[in-house]
Amino acid sequence: MYKLKTSRSINKRIKCTSNKKIMRKQVSRSHLLQKKTSKRKRQLRKATVVHLSDQLNFKKNLPYL
Repeated sequence: MYKLKTSRSINKRIKCTSNKKIMRKQVSRSHLLQKKTSKRKRQLRKATVVHLSDQLNFKKNLPYL
């Protein structure tokens, strides 16, 4: 059987934890930052876990994760 291709764009955007949870960066952090409060910007720095309904799509594009 042939090798499955990994989606390189998704591979660069996510990290996998030791418990096989998929972590992603939060949105709303790239521009229009002056109207957002310091607290909100500080909380957006943290990575968050990908929702269970979206994990199936990620795992389909990342067969060797």
